[in-house]
Amino acid sequence: MSKVLITGAAGFIGSQLAYRLWKDGEDVTLVDNFSYGLEDNLIFEDHAFTEEILRKDIRDLDFMEELFREKRFDTVYHIAGITPLPDCQNMPVEAADVNVRGTVILLDLVRRYGAERMIFASTSAVYENNTDFPSVEEKVVPPSLLYPSTKYAAEQFCRAFSAAYHIPVVVLRFANVFGPHIDCLRTTPPVMGYLVREYYRGNRPVLHSTGEQERDFIFVEDLIDLALLVRKAEAFDTVNVGTEETVSINRIASMIAEEMGCPERKPEYAETAHFWAKYPELYAKPYPIDGKMMEHEVLKYTCLSKKHAKEAYGWEPKTSLRDGIKKTVEFSVAALERAGEKRA
Repeated sequence: MSKVLITGAAGFIGSQLAYRLWKDGEDVTLVDNFSYGLEDNLIFEDHAFTEEILRKDIRDLDFMEELFREKRFDTVYHIAGITPLPDCQNMPVEAADVNVRGTVILLDLVRRYGAERMIFASTSAVYENNTDFPSVEEKVVPPSLLYPSTKYAAEQFCRAFSAAYHIPVVVLRFANVFGPHIDCLRTTPPVMGYLVREYYRGNRPVLHSTGEQERDFIFVEDLIDLALLVRKAEAFDTVNVGTEETVSINRIASMIAEEMGCPERKPEYAETAHFWAKYPELYAKPYPIDGKMMEHEVLKYTCLSKKHAKEAYGWEPKTSLRDGIKKTVEFSVAALERAGEKRA
């Protein structure tokens, strides 16, 4: 029985990875400090992790040291981090501490306690300044926003530890992930979680610019399939987790509205410069955030090459966008009901 550590295990992706590994009979240890994790993510039809999860911060050095000493993990999935872009932009020191220093803490523990491998959750946002598509793993124009910058910096530490100590470390760059357990409650949810929430409340969702900007969306179960396959890697590797297909935000909104029975409720549109209007401190003088950067973030095009994932690990996504959205809506509506939200 393999011993697996998952950090960020109460989050959207970490919780579902934990459930898959548990169903496969693996010995899974879950850690999350619940800064962003949710109790609801830990409850599945045939199992709940609410009593098992260790409610600790990965930066608690004494705790993490003792955990590695006791468990002697075979595989470490490091998913913990501050991921909302405006939160990272608004809390740069905390974002760097969690996303970069936290990763180095895990890498050093893997080295000292002999875990066989570490898999690090990065992001397609590192490609935000790329202009060639589909984006390939070996070409990154350094990002500008703080969230992808922290992830890109953490990737370099992963590469350095692997090179110096020959630890198999795999960096997974996620496209826009969706599926059951997607966050629909936080201030700035991912776009699909936001759309479900607004339609549920009877609102017209607000999209920025024209809504015709296109993204690459990956269903969470397909992502987990690849996360399991990369455990066979014997050296450092960076792997895109995307479909190599794109869809507009308008089309996503339309599909969700259809699924929720309100196809007539069309989105409203807002200026790109106010993308993070709920974070007014980012626009405060003397150094307000660059409006052109906000426009670029709204309008950016994402499309990830899946060639390497297919050739190296035999992986291809299996879930259609329509089926994935159906499952996402069903779960998110139930989650909003459990949270006490009233449906309009």
